[in-house]
Amino acid sequence: MNSLELIESFSEFKELKNIDKQTMQSILEDVFRAMLKKKFNTDEHIDIIVNIDKGDVQIFINKEIVDDGEVEDPNTEIAYSDAIKIDEDFEIGEEVIEEFKFSDFGRRNILSLRQNLKSRILELEKDHIYKIYKDKIGTIVSGEVYQVWKKEILVLDDEGNELILPKSEQIPGDYFKKGETVRAIVYKVDMRNSSPVIILSRTAEEFLGALFELEVPEVFDGLITIKKIVREPGERAKVAVESYDDRIDPVGACVGMKGSRIHGIVRELRNENIDVINYTTNPQLFIQRALSPAKVSSIEINEEEKKAKVYLKPDQVSLAIGKGGSNIRLAGKLTGYELDVYREGEVDIEDVDLDEFVDEIDEWIIDELKAIGCDTAKSVLELDIEDLIRRTDLEEETIKEVFKILQEEFE
Repeated sequence: MNSLELIESFSEFKELKNIDKQTMQSILEDVFRAMLKKKFNTDEHIDIIVNIDKGDVQIFINKEIVDDGEVEDPNTEIAYSDAIKIDEDFEIGEEVIEEFKFSDFGRRNILSLRQNLKSRILELEKDHIYKIYKDKIGTIVSGEVYQVWKKEILVLDDEGNELILPKSEQIPGDYFKKGETVRAIVYKVDMRNSSPVIILSRTAEEFLGALFELEVPEVFDGLITIKKIVREPGERAKVAVESYDDRIDPVGACVGMKGSRIHGIVRELRNENIDVINYTTNPQLFIQRALSPAKVSSIEINEEEKKAKVYLKPDQVSLAIGKGGSNIRLAGKLTGYELDVYREGEVDIEDVDLDEFVDEIDEWIIDELKAIGCDTAKSVLELDIEDLIRRTDLEEETIKEVFKILQEEFE
């Protein structure tokens, strides 16, 4: 390999990765200098000139002229009789500059030099990819599905860089085949064994926020601010938005005419139900909005414990709780309050008071259920088991047994 081939191989890499000339020159000089130092045991007498534009490397060896017979190191010294053959005007003590030819390296050294150059280029490439994607954290990227495994998907971007979409970061219902295009957010960038590992996510709240920026110009321009996002991927999400311009309706702008703007986001998220809510610093009003589509009758807030008792008409309770308790869970996360739902007003004539079950359910268990606002059989059955475990001191097995007893009553 000659100098031109080495430069050309590096220039090709430079075009792909946009490496600046200064970095290229520095790496080439380092690689050559390391090889020459190994050959001559020193590099102090060597000058290396790299010309990226011409694709050329020149190496010059500086040798001191000494008396004949006094040459101790032929790598750094030259006899006077040999020096005047180059130029008759040379004198002892002066320096002779000789150009070092690539052919003088030897085949083994050339192969080693080439390997070192390749290694440095690879390191630079890895560092380049790491820096690019580190700056992209929180932004949406798209790529082609290259390989599908059980626990993750390998995605290639436009430049062929490898991105990982773990199963845990995929939306339930996501199904990708090789060759398909996938959109996700850059969630995390790590270095493992000196190689960048780029992790994507479709379940992160930031992905939903980035989709709003793409679909809603007012969000992208900063006219509408997304204050907070909470979501259960593939199921439901709540987005609190605020506008600093009174002329702009933030909810209307995010939803669009006949839902035109939000439909694209919903499709991307596998029909995830998205509630867009007007943000407010008034906690009562915020909780009321967060529990939409349920209509709240009244709210009692305990600021110290960050808890709130929410009273609703019986026909609004199931709406407030939502499928599997998702609505009340997300409302609690969005507002920062632990929400407990209580019925008020009319009583369902087909419902049964919990006190009627004292023969089958221990009284202390009934008291536990009443403490969270469940005073009838149906009010208990409308909640899911996980929610009851969270809100009471009852064990899972106990709750399952209570469910069985109450369900038998209506059967």
